[in-house]
Amino acid sequence: MSILKIIALLPIASAIVLSACNSGTKENTDGTGSDKDNAAITVNLKEMKRIGSVDERYQSYNVEMVEVIGGEFWKPYKMMDSLPPLAAVSTYDVSQKNEQLYRKLEPINLADRRLRNLAKGLAPAYVRVSGTWANATYFQDNDQPAMAKAPEGFVNVLTRSQWKGVIDFLKATDGKLAMSFAVSNGVRDAQGVWTPKEAQKISDYTKSLGGEIAAAELFNEPTMPTAGGEIDKDYGASDFAKDVAVFNAWAKKAVPNMLTLGPGSVGEGVPGVSFEELGVKVLTTEEMMSAEPKPVFDVFTYHFYGAASMRMIRSGPFSIKAENALDSAWLQRTDLSADYYIGLRDKYLPGKPIWITETGQAAGGGDPYAATYLDCFRYLYQMGSLAKKGLKVIMHNTLAASEYSLIDQDTHLPKPNYWAALLWQRLMGTEVYEAGAGAAGVYMFAHNWKGHQGGITLLVINTNKAATPVTIPSNAEQYTLTSAELQDTTVQLNGQELKLGANDELPIFKGQAVKAGNVDLPATSITFITFANVGNKK
Repeated sequence: MSILKIIALLPIASAIVLSACNSGTKENTDGTGSDKDNAAITVNLKEMKRIGSVDERYQSYNVEMVEVIGGEFWKPYKMMDSLPPLAAVSTYDVSQKNEQLYRKLEPINLADRRLRNLAKGLAPAYVRVSGTWANATYFQDNDQPAMAKAPEGFVNVLTRSQWKGVIDFLKATDGKLAMSFAVSNGVRDAQGVWTPKEAQKISDYTKSLGGEIAAAELFNEPTMPTAGGEIDKDYGASDFAKDVAVFNAWAKKAVPNMLTLGPGSVGEGVPGVSFEELGVKVLTTEEMMSAEPKPVFDVFTYHFYGAASMRMIRSGPFSIKAENALDSAWLQRTDLSADYYIGLRDKYLPGKPIWITETGQAAGGGDPYAATYLDCFRYLYQMGSLAKKGLKVIMHNTLAASEYSLIDQDTHLPKPNYWAALLWQRLMGTEVYEAGAGAAGVYMFAHNWKGHQGGITLLVINTNKAATPVTIPSNAEQYTLTSAELQDTTVQLNGQELKLGANDELPIFKGQAVKAGNVDLPATSITFITFANVGNKK
C-alpha cells in the first residue's frame, strides 16, 4: 500500500494528514486562516501607479534534462510504501543509484498532443532544459543508437533525436530555449578548468535544426557543485570564477546572441533555511561572485525553494506542513530570498536584470500537496509579489515531472497550478501596478489587463477561512478559483470545474459580470477582477 493510500485511510482532515510526516515548525500566521469576517477592502483604480514591467515570458517553466534523456527522477509518493529514511538523502548526489528516492523515467514524449496543447496555453515562455542531471550529461553527436554507458567523466547521455524533440517542441509552442551545459570532469582540461567542447557540440546541432539557445547558465546550481556527480569534491569559488571566464569568452564568439545567466545560486536569504541541512557542500553566492576573475553575466539568476520536500527533510525550518501552507510566513519566504539576491545583484552586477530560473513548492520533487489546489496560493503570490520587486522572468519547476509539476507526469492532465498559470497568462499583462494594501490574509496585485488597452486586472488572494468583501469602483468581470477541499486535485472557475475538452482543447474562460460596489470573495479563494478603461495615473 502506498504512503498516500495509508494517509487517505486515516480519519483526520486531509490538510493535516498529508503533512503528518513533515513536522516543520509552526509559523506565525499574522492573522491568516481567520474565520472572522474582514472589513471591506476598497479598490482605488485611479490611484494605482505603474511601478514596473516584466518580460512577456515572465511566466516560464522547466523541462528537466533528466526527463529528456530518461533517467532517475524523484519517485512519486503514490509508489512509496513509506517515506525513504533520511539516511538515503544524507549525501545529495543524483549520479548515485537510490531506489528509495528515484524511479526510472522513460524519455518524455514532447510530441504528445495534449502536452503541446497545454504548453501552447502558457506561451510565450522560456523553456529551460537543465537541472542537476544536466551537469554531467554527454551529448552523443551522431545518429547511432544511444550509448549504453556515458563516457568517463559523465553520468548521462543525450541523443540527437532527444534534442531534436526539444527543438521541435519549442517551435510548436512558441518557446525560447534556456539551458545549462555539462560541467563535469569530462569537459575539463588538465588543469581542471571547464572547456566548451560539449557546449559547442550542442550549440552547433541546435543551429543545424533551425533552433537557437536564447539564454544559458554555465552550471546548474553551483552552490551545490557536487550534486550532479563526476566533479572534483574540492570544487570551489575560484574554480567557478575561472570556468565563467572561459564560458563568457566562448559565448561571445560562438553564440553572441545568447544571454549569459548566472550565478544560478540556490538556498540563501531565508534565515534558518539552507541546503546544508542535506549534508551537501555549499558555496555561497558571495564567495563565487567575489572570486577572481570576477564573474560577469548578462542576467543575474537564482533558484528558490522555500523548503525541501518530505522525501528529504521531515522537520525544522527547511520543511513545510500542509496545515501551514497559507501562513504569511510561508508565502513571504519568496520575498526574503528575492530581497537577498536583489541585494547581491546590486552589489556585483548593478543594473542587470534578475530572473528566477528554477522554483517550485519544495525542492526534491515537491510535497504531496504541491499537486493540489492548496499550492495555487503560493504559486500566484510568488508571481504577483516578485513582479512588484522587479524580477523579469520566473521559470517554474517543472512542466510535467513529479508532484510540483504543472501537468501530471503520467496522464499529461492539468493540475490546479496549471489552471492558475493559465489564468495568469490570459489576464495579467506585462505592466505592473501598485494595487494598494490588502488585509490580514488577503494579498492584492495589479497588472494591465492583457489584450485590453487601458484595462487593469486585479488579483486578490484570500487565504482566510471567511469571505472577504471588496469594494470596487466600477463594473467589472470576476474570475474566481475555488475547490471543494484545499487538497483537491480539481478546481472550479466561478463554480464550474475546469477541464479539457474532448480533443484536449483548453476551455474559453468567461468572467462573471459584477457591478460597482461590494463583491464578496469566497473563503480560501483566488480571484482575478478585470476592469476596462480605467484611466489611472501612470
